Amino acid sequence: MNGFQHIKTFGMLSLVLFVAACASQETAQTEAEPIIIKEQMPEEPKPVVRRSTNNEVAPGSQRELEAMAGRRVYFGYDRYDLNGQAQQVLRNQAAWLKQYPQKNIIVEGHCDERGTREYNLALGARRANAVRRYLMVLGIDGDRIRTISYGKERPEVAASNETAWARNRRAITLAE
Repeated sequence: MNGFQHIKTFGMLSLVLFVAACASQETAQTEAEPIIIKEQMPEEPKPVVRRSTNNEVAPGSQRELEAMAGRRVYFGYDRYDLNGQAQQVLRNQAAWLKQYPQKNIIVEGHCDERGTREYNLALGARRANAVRRYLMVLGIDGDRIRTISYGKERPEVAASNETAWARNRRAITLAE
């Protein structure tokens, strides 16, 4: 080997060792850092449309509402503001309601198990009313929307963990 090939080989070897050292140091730093879990809203389950014997969902039915718009929106811990995903579901619900001006809805507000019964009833009411107000902004007459709060009394998931709590912080729209 001539001098240039030695320098080239040495340079490549140095580069490989440098990259390996950086990778192992980065792994060590990553393992020492605390793990931060960002609160993420659960995804709305995809509606299951059960067809009648004639393969049609009844127009204006709860099943059609669920299939076309979804019936749940989720909230953050101790929150009642509507995130982008919730607003999209509500825009779809508003379109469905405009298609059926004779239909009314009930919006149920729900909470997770944490907090007192009284606090959660009030928070559930704020969640249901946030949905009602947003639908009204989208042009739905407020007289067509009733609200009720169940607080923590009707959990969707009966467990005491972050996943269950996130699923239980919700508002549900029911067609009347």
